[in-house]
Amino acid sequence: MPEKLEEKSNIELSRRGFLTSIAGVAISLASPGTIASAVPSPVSRHDRELSFYNTHTGEKLSATFWSDGKYLDDGIEEISWILRDHRANIASPIDQKLLDLLHQLQVKVEHQAEFHVISGYRSPATNKMLNKRSSGVAKRSYHMLGKAIDVRLPGFDTSKLHYAAISLKGGGVGYYSSSNFIHMDVGRVRYW
Repeated sequence: MPEKLEEKSNIELSRRGFLTSIAGVAISLASPGTIASAVPSPVSRHDRELSFYNTHTGEKLSATFWSDGKYLDDGIEEISWILRDHRANIASPIDQKLLDLLHQLQVKVEHQAEFHVISGYRSPATNKMLNKRSSGVAKRSYHMLGKAIDVRLPGFDTSKLHYAAISLKGGGVGYYSSSNFIHMDVGRVRYW
């Protein structure tokens, strides 16, 4: 699939640029002895895995992002891509704390269905456009930093999901009953 490459800010990257930059950072930070250990090991009971369904693109993904005490770059890259700004086709690294929070939520509610993603990362341009359309979109949204997500968990009551997310005290949690999703971010603790 041909990609039109345009100059982007350091936050906004094409998929190819995003993957290249993440790989470059990982290689530059790894010593020769740790490169081999960066290869994911077979799934163990110590793994953290998340599954997503992007409601806008129809894409599905199950990825392990943490294993044996380490975050896995490959898993985080895959998750960051499925949570990209689908309007601009731009990805940005998703905060590891947000992935941990989603995993904690899934463990808490004991419901292993894939998260249906309403919104993950948003480019500043997309966020500005959405902010003009809706008072529910913050001008300085955590979505632009890869620190927020809007999701639902099929087969699980969204109002109960909201209360479970609040109980984690991991950041901001909002409930949008008319659209049947919750917002979670890793900013300061607050609820709406």
